Amino acid sequence: MERYVEFEHIDKRFVGVHALQDISFRANGGEVLALLGENGAGKSTLLKIMSGAQYPDSGKTVLNGKEIVFHTTQDAINAGVSIIYQERQLIRDLTVTENVFMDFLPRKRFGIVDFAKAHAETQKIIDEFGIPIRSADLVGALSVAHQQMVEIMKAYRRNSQVIAFDEPTASLADAEIEVLFGVIERLRSEGKVILYVSHRLKELFQITDRIVILKDGKFVRALETKDATESELIRLMVGRDLGDIYNNLDRNAEKGEVVLDVRHLVSKKVRDVSFQLRKGEVLGFSGLVGAGRSEIMRAIFGADPIESGEIFVEGKPVNIKSPRDAINSGIGLCPEDRKEEGLVLERTIRENTTIPILKMISDHGIINTARERGIAKGSIDDYNIKTHSMEKIVIELSGGNQQKVILGRWMSAKLKVLILDEPTKGIDVGAKSEIYQMVCNLAKQGLGIIFISSELPEVLNISDHIVVIAGGKISGILARGEATEEKVLALAMREHTREERN
Repeated sequence: MERYVEFEHIDKRFVGVHALQDISFRANGGEVLALLGENGAGKSTLLKIMSGAQYPDSGKTVLNGKEIVFHTTQDAINAGVSIIYQERQLIRDLTVTENVFMDFLPRKRFGIVDFAKAHAETQKIIDEFGIPIRSADLVGALSVAHQQMVEIMKAYRRNSQVIAFDEPTASLADAEIEVLFGVIERLRSEGKVILYVSHRLKELFQITDRIVILKDGKFVRALETKDATESELIRLMVGRDLGDIYNNLDRNAEKGEVVLDVRHLVSKKVRDVSFQLRKGEVLGFSGLVGAGRSEIMRAIFGADPIESGEIFVEGKPVNIKSPRDAINSGIGLCPEDRKEEGLVLERTIRENTTIPILKMISDHGIINTARERGIAKGSIDDYNIKTHSMEKIVIELSGGNQQKVILGRWMSAKLKVLILDEPTKGIDVGAKSEIYQMVCNLAKQGLGIIFISSELPEVLNISDHIVVIAGGKISGILARGEATEEKVLALAMREHTREERN
């Protein structure tokens, strides 16, 4: 039987937002169909409707010729539809096996759970995926990347007929992405219906057959991947070219005195790192996955212990042993995993915005709500956070707007240095351009900005200087005018080349 999912005239409204407007298209079995669009284009809403988490106001979804109406997400799972969301749906205190078989643990006679069978089947899937974990490992002890793979294993184990991937590679290293693509290829060869959501355009050309573009809740166009170009996709998504986004940035031309001076920093994964950051400068950090970029920043921010070395802020030595020490010294960090480490997802925009400055807006331990609301409103206005209310729960925001909440939070904390670790991760091109300009605006205000990204073109075009990290130490520093992808990659590979020679 031919497998397919077809959306017919889907319409969905929320308070103040027309999320989906007359959406119609079909996804066929045996192909990988990309859903592409800016944050807020309607991709996630459409997936939630398909999964039974939300209902359309009008229109219908047809699965293999039959209209489907799911009242719960379990109804969708039972019908063979699985959604792998960017936010992991895992229980950290349970094992890999218990998470993979969460909705159906095999049983022996008298209803006794057959853990031996469950572990054996889980380990078989792990071995197929080729990742270094065991079925009995606690999920909470795994890396973010391996947790994401466990999420994917759940859908794989169910033998779902329709699988949607929502930003599946956001937390994966290159080797793990290759494993994922191998799994997707296998599912495609089995005739499964695959929907794939990603803001990484290069991935779409690697793994997809067709691309459906959504904008502001409307269907824009469907095209064959082989006939598309990256510039065409960007124009259809946001109405302008990526080159224009970089060229039109209003950059800071004035650099001040040294605001951050790091000397001979050593921690568990950092080896004798020294660099300087000036007021108004955007200092980029680049390197291969695992090079130690985030570990350097965690040590500076007090999240990881420093074994030796010195840190100076505006020429004065600071003793940073905790994030609170860093904040008190004028250093802020937007972490790579904003959902796990940067935000309190179940709290409001207002509450998240003022977390670092509660003492500043409190009188005798009581929060001054008028000041708190004023600061939150200022952040929403200044950073163009798309919301109808500061009381909106943060988890309900798009990735780009969540990142803006973090930026708005730190701007109320009177920082001197702001560290941005993968600030555009999982964010669409349109929201990225807003983040880029915000970074430039902050530099013009005199902040020293450290900008870490795995996307090399981004680092090259945003940064004034690029620090290249290899093996936990600095392998070179390049000015924007002299930096090229070839030069940065050569420096990033220096440690690997040295190890191969040895």
